[in-house]
Amino acid sequence: MSISVHNISKHFGDQKALNAVSFSINKGEIVGFLGPNGAGKSTLMKILTGYLPADEGKAEIVGLDLENQLSEVQKRTGYLPEHNPLYTEMYVREYLDFVASVYKNAKKPKIEEVIQMTGLKPEANKKIEQLSKGYRQRVGLAAALLHDPEVLILDEPTTGLDPNQLVEIRGLIKKIGQDKTIFLSTHIMQEVEAICDRVIIINKGQIVADKKLEELRAHEEQVIFVEFDYKIENVALQRIPHLKSFKNTGGFSYELIFDTKEDMRPAVFDFAHDHGLKTLQLNQKTRNLESLFAELTNTDV
Repeated sequence: MSISVHNISKHFGDQKALNAVSFSINKGEIVGFLGPNGAGKSTLMKILTGYLPADEGKAEIVGLDLENQLSEVQKRTGYLPEHNPLYTEMYVREYLDFVASVYKNAKKPKIEEVIQMTGLKPEANKKIEQLSKGYRQRVGLAAALLHDPEVLILDEPTTGLDPNQLVEIRGLIKKIGQDKTIFLSTHIMQEVEAICDRVIIINKGQIVADKKLEELRAHEEQVIFVEFDYKIENVALQRIPHLKSFKNTGGFSYELIFDTKEDMRPAVFDFAHDHGLKTLQLNQKTRNLESLFAELTNTDV
């Protein structure tokens, strides 16, 4: 087991940032830690990297107890915090050489290896202050990889990146994940879908979902909003093929939920025609992972 968390709780005064959080992550998994701002993501990241103590519970990284074996845990863990701390007046290679001096096993060959791995070679002789936000994130990732950690913990690694930079950093994280266990936090569902194998969703300090992405996708539903020109009996609506559930949303308007990916708008239109109804409005929406996230965290999509 690469990461194991048992009933971790953390308070800040009267505020409970984490409430008995438990989960485990296997070696080689890329797991997204998803939640709205203020849900407790960064707090847990700081606990797992030894920057904050937990008030209750325990955690293990690669089988090592975080409280009693912190220095050994940190040797095996790479960390990119939400606000990437860099000495911007230093040159890229100079900065990485400085970071490597902290680690006994991060010699110059390793510096060149991570520069190559993170695509920093064209910028390696520039000052960090001259780099774009995307390349600065690459420098942070390179620094986190210098000591060849088994586990990589990334807190909001793509915040503030433009669309092109997003694609580049996502691809880089996925590539790194071929050899390491990665635990990354974000509040963007698309981020998880692009990078991760599994998602853990936290809301108000508590885990509200922990599923493989394919399991969540299996529960995707098709929603159709329809308005007729006249009342229709509920028993008649139930005859529409693949209809899972429905509700009246006011007047002659209905929300219809189907358990198929087939476009059911023609079936609804045919149903209206067969029952002598006019269709005044017919809109389709997929209840996808983003919708699920909104429901679990009580946010608007």
